[in-house]
Amino acid sequence: MKQVPIALAIVFLIAASFITYSCAYTVDETEQVILTQFGKPVGDPIVDSGLHFKLPFIQEATFVEKRILEWDGRPNEMPTKDKTYIVVDTFGRWRINDAKQFFLRLRDERSAQSRLDDILGSETRNAIAKHELIELVRTTKDREPIQDAVIIEGPGTAGTLYPISKGRAKIEEEIFAKSAEKLADFGIELLDVRFKRINYNENVQQRIYTRMISERKQIAERFRSEGAGEAAKIIGRKERDLLEIESEAYKKVQEIRGAADAKATEIYAAAYNQSEEAVNFYAFIKTMETYEEMLGGDSTLVLTTDSDIFKFLKNIDQNE
Repeated sequence: MKQVPIALAIVFLIAASFITYSCAYTVDETEQVILTQFGKPVGDPIVDSGLHFKLPFIQEATFVEKRILEWDGRPNEMPTKDKTYIVVDTFGRWRINDAKQFFLRLRDERSAQSRLDDILGSETRNAIAKHELIELVRTTKDREPIQDAVIIEGPGTAGTLYPISKGRAKIEEEIFAKSAEKLADFGIELLDVRFKRINYNENVQQRIYTRMISERKQIAERFRSEGAGEAAKIIGRKERDLLEIESEAYKKVQEIRGAADAKATEIYAAAYNQSEEAVNFYAFIKTMETYEEMLGGDSTLVLTTDSDIFKFLKNIDQNE
């Protein structure tokens, strides 16, 4: 008879332990809890960490993440305003700021990820379709990229940066603002949205490469043209310098020849005025020089006996 109360005591202790276990739960610092009663949330979300209690068997504790969560969108192909198809890969960060609303609308993170895919993907597609490709590639409107001054100042459009109205950062802000407003109804606080990668469609890549090659050829052709112009200038300066040198040299030669002729005439006049023998000797020397120029090699000279040049040949025997 004494064993019966002991057995009842053991049963009572087990039941009490089970009831205590069923009504007690702990909340981690990274979590928040929604208490549901017959599937419906009751009270406010429990966000304080520690030991908490609930009605056993009637209420259930649903744990919801309190930390910052990530969203990594799938790369999607979409057209820009200028009908250029690109592949856009985006990512974002979010957290649950209203656990009760989140539970009522979405229940769990899997549903939340699906909703994020729909909303962020849709807003990204709308933003891409409203802007041209250059707006997505360039970071901000006021950024001044470093460029080669030689390419910028040259003719044509090679190396020219097209003006933009917003830039990629502003477009990301537009996507963030519109998406955050829609996600707030689901108890989600959107923290950030960014473009991870923007790639060209395969067909667009070929057009881009062709355009890049054309621009490089345009730049190369301009450099060749400028080089040919500089070469022509150098050759022109060379020809001009040569003409100046030749002109100065010819002028100098003429001055020397004139001075020499004047000196010779002066000597001749002085010799002529001194004596008849000196004049005859001078005439003889000049005639001999003339003979040397006229009678060279196999030359044949025909002279009359009355020629002034022949007079020294005629009197060779007498002079000897």
